[in-house]
Amino acid sequence: MTISISRNFFWEIYFEDEPTKQRYDSSDEFDILWQYPSQFGKGYSRIIELREGLGLLINDYRLDDRLVIKVPERAGDNIQYIFRLSGSHEIWDIHTRNHQTGVAGQYFFGGSGAAPSEICAILPEQHHLAVSVWMARELFCSFAGNVEREIPSALKCLISPIEQSNCSGSGTTTAAMQDIVQQILRCPYQGMTKRMYLESKALELMTLIVQEELEIKEDRHNPTLLKLDDVDRIHLARNILLRNLDNPPSLIELAKQAGINERKLKEGFRFCFGTTVFGYLHNYRMEQARSLLVAGQLSVKQVARIIGYASPTSFHAAFRKKFGINPGDYLKRC
Repeated sequence: MTISISRNFFWEIYFEDEPTKQRYDSSDEFDILWQYPSQFGKGYSRIIELREGLGLLINDYRLDDRLVIKVPERAGDNIQYIFRLSGSHEIWDIHTRNHQTGVAGQYFFGGSGAAPSEICAILPEQHHLAVSVWMARELFCSFAGNVEREIPSALKCLISPIEQSNCSGSGTTTAAMQDIVQQILRCPYQGMTKRMYLESKALELMTLIVQEELEIKEDRHNPTLLKLDDVDRIHLARNILLRNLDNPPSLIELAKQAGINERKLKEGFRFCFGTTVFGYLHNYRMEQARSLLVAGQLSVKQVARIIGYASPTSFHAAFRKKFGINPGDYLKRC
């Protein structure tokens, strides 16, 4: 079943039902949790206003049916980055018919200015988890190292006036970005110290993104040269890897199956995904394990087997190293 709805009506349902609103942190009136509308699924949106012009949004939900949201043209004064950790969605630009698929391990960005009307389709029966950071254009420009607040020309596309079209795009979340996103999700503090910690992480995340944009725009990005066919084969290798979580192929076998040499596979994997082949596999396994534990339908032993760990002891050690908590304790907390 597919449910089609306008974004404005969706927000009316989501954010105007006061009983679903509560403080996530009782000592912080700017950290609010909204329960996901029960007619669509289960989950929440957590909105944290860190300071004027800077905030975080954490979306964590699971849909019962496919949800299609019609998003009208809109103008905004914020720069926003969205990091998708799990789940997938599809977006169509209504005017150009351009199509984009969002999957785990990607980030999406939109600068200030006018955004086009779009249709967003969100798939059901998946755990959707995403972390967004937004920054007002004025605050963004305040970091310029001059009194005129003149930012580098390579970044000016991010701060279009409201009456002009904004720039948008996507990229691959690097290992460093993934670590910061996880630190945001697992913030160990409350009250004032929590706000200081989260603000520092939001700025750190924005720093990595801005630096990446500068390197790309100024042609200083990774010197490894990859042909389009190489990139396709590296993504094919990733898909092969993820289809064989319980018995992943060796590097030599993976390169052979993807039709690329081993050296280019290793260099290209780091270039495309910000980590090694098996570093990517490990991170994916851990995120899958976390999602399965959150669902609460499987035991720790079952989760370990599903993601390819024959030894529960090895799984416990890997999970604790990644998330700082034993899987059993995490399951109880969920």
